[in-house]
Amino acid sequence: MALHVRGVLLPDDEVRDLWLVGDRVTFTPVPGAETVVDGGFVLPGLVDAHCHIGIARGGAPITSLDQARELAHVDRDAGVLAIRDAGSPYPYPELDDESDLPRLARAGRHVAPPKRYLRDIGVEVGAAEVAATVAAQARAGNGWVKLVGDWIDRGVGDLAPAWDADTLTAAVRAAHDAGVRAAVHTFSESAVEIMVRAGVDSVEHGTGLSLDLIDEMARQGTALIPTMINIATFGGIAEQARAKFPGYAEHMLALRDGFPDVVRAAHEAGVPIYVGTDAGGGIDHGLAAEEMLLLHEQAGMAPIDVLAAASWGAREWLGFPGLVEGGLADLTVYPEDPRSDLRVVRAPARTILRGQVIR
Repeated sequence: MALHVRGVLLPDDEVRDLWLVGDRVTFTPVPGAETVVDGGFVLPGLVDAHCHIGIARGGAPITSLDQARELAHVDRDAGVLAIRDAGSPYPYPELDDESDLPRLARAGRHVAPPKRYLRDIGVEVGAAEVAATVAAQARAGNGWVKLVGDWIDRGVGDLAPAWDADTLTAAVRAAHDAGVRAAVHTFSESAVEIMVRAGVDSVEHGTGLSLDLIDEMARQGTALIPTMINIATFGGIAEQARAKFPGYAEHMLALRDGFPDVVRAAHEAGVPIYVGTDAGGGIDHGLAAEEMLLLHEQAGMAPIDVLAAASWGAREWLGFPGLVEGGLADLTVYPEDPRSDLRVVRAPARTILRGQVIR
């Protein structure tokens, strides 16, 4: 049966009627449709653009499809109807089209340097194997590859690039040659510079960004997914490391403290910014709304820009059309205007996914 929705449609900012026929949106009236929304503010379903439903709480890989479903349901129930899984140690292509799960844009496993990343999460390879491993992981995902651009180097006692600049640049080229986009985890100043200049498609975290690199990202259209919830954990990471690696500890604290200004500068420069929580491991699922609030409160993004970063803008970036003629039938409804009080996004009044009422 077709569904009928009426409310203030954002970002159009006008009361509209739309009909959901199967998994698609139309503005042409459908006789006999069931009205399931009459009032409120209607958004294309939220997106968590940096999420890991393949990683359990605590950092271990999941071991079953049911675990992935359970984590995805937590995000869905918070209004997230599309997820970019930015690296999963557990393959789950079977879930791409499940009717009650968020839409999935997936990377394969992280491509990481040997013994310099989270245990059992990535495929750990030396420089000579990086390009071939990227190509293999491109086939394992459905449009993305995830690169680990830096991590602590215990010999140096601080963050350092995962491989040399030529290898990192070749990794981005290998992803593009395989027909996928490349995302890079990076905290440090040196690694993010290499990766932005190599033409990476998205910078995850990006605490080491400089103003020059921000301008380059804006020129290239390189996206930034700040994961501010994740960056807030740097204090705990620093304290755990301080006894053995005091320089690293101080570096992490400095990156944390300067990050709101980095995100603000990126936004003002026109860098595409999207909401991502880094859920999985040390961050709970279902916190997209909290990430949205941090972008507003700490980085100074206006509510309408945060909503775009979490909804219609992020969906367009990932290839999941929003509430346009022929678009996908995913929407969240809020009782009050989230542009006036962004805290409203914590509690959607109605959620419809793939043309089905979830709540």
